[in-house]
Amino acid sequence: MCLGQLGSLLPHVVVPSVLAAFLIPEWQLSGAQAGLLAGSGAAGYMLTVPVLATLTDRIDARKILIAGSAVSALGTLLFGLFATGLWSGALFNAIAGIGFAGAYMPGLKALTDRLAPGDSSRAITFYTSSFSFGVGLSFLVAQLVADSFGWRSAFYVTALGPIVMLGVCLLLRPVAPKPAQGRLLDFAPVFRNTRAMGFVLGYGAHCFELYGIRTWLVAFWTFVIIRHGQTSILTPVVVSVVFSLLAMPASIFGNELALKFGRHRAITAVMLSSAVVALLIGWFSDQSPWLLLPLLLAYAITVPADSGALTSGMSMAAHPDYRGATMAAHSTVGFSLSALGAWGVGVALDLAGGPLSATAWMAAFAVLAAGILLGPVALYWSRSAAARS
Repeated sequence: MCLGQLGSLLPHVVVPSVLAAFLIPEWQLSGAQAGLLAGSGAAGYMLTVPVLATLTDRIDARKILIAGSAVSALGTLLFGLFATGLWSGALFNAIAGIGFAGAYMPGLKALTDRLAPGDSSRAITFYTSSFSFGVGLSFLVAQLVADSFGWRSAFYVTALGPIVMLGVCLLLRPVAPKPAQGRLLDFAPVFRNTRAMGFVLGYGAHCFELYGIRTWLVAFWTFVIIRHGQTSILTPVVVSVVFSLLAMPASIFGNELALKFGRHRAITAVMLSSAVVALLIGWFSDQSPWLLLPLLLAYAITVPADSGALTSGMSMAAHPDYRGATMAAHSTVGFSLSALGAWGVGVALDLAGGPLSATAWMAAFAVLAAGILLGPVALYWSRSAAARS
């Protein structure tokens, strides 16, 4: 399943990968428009994942996974063939996002349905942390292909990735879920589960920060090298791939910290650290790349370190009869704030002087820090509400 997810994720950041060097200048996009384009995939995901993930409580998640992978490949291919500006690009990116809604959380449900009973947090963390490895691969392939053959070719090549997950699906044994209770989109039992909702809302804060930096990472490092001169090593391709690859061990390590010190305590510490590092990057955004690199690598660790702990915490806190619905709420909140994060950073850049201004990047990273600081608030509310009930 982790291998299949790498294929599913190959198209995932192709838009952010080609945004700064190709789409913004060719389509004359503002920061807000670029954020809207990049966030359209998360918006398509958000609109469909409540139905698709909740359906996994009623039918084998493998079936949804097959359909979602096919639609993801189709949307990516359509972008490469027919996108000519903001709105056509946003439409095709949203279609790819709809497909991914049938691949990521239904993939997690397909995995957990086939695990032996017991503590599944490590298996879930490996699955969620392989997400970051797949994003690194997406950054690498998309930028290398775009630089060599043009940005449209990057979409043609990455559209092949979801076919890998289709192959994995053929190897999964069929599983019949337990008979579901209640209506299809009945989220009331999920919302009443304050323990699970703390992790869901915390995941939303995490996704705001994560997708905000993923969307604008290449553009930020392009600003750094324009300001200080190109280096032979620290290119946007190298920095974006390394940033993404560090996320996998960081997520696994974060979950181990949660197992050792307590989930709420570990996640809160990670989120507070991430906010501090974001503010430091913004403050020093006009400094040498050799000063910024250690801060950015630290950020590459703090941003994803809470991901596995949040998702496994949600899965274990969910009622067994409503695990698919809880995963749906988890993804809906997460990717809603993902789209908001991509757009919000773009708006901050526009208001503070544009992506060639150090002041604008200071504002952008302040927005990311403010977003992640909402996570500890959600966890504190969850713990307090659970204690009172």
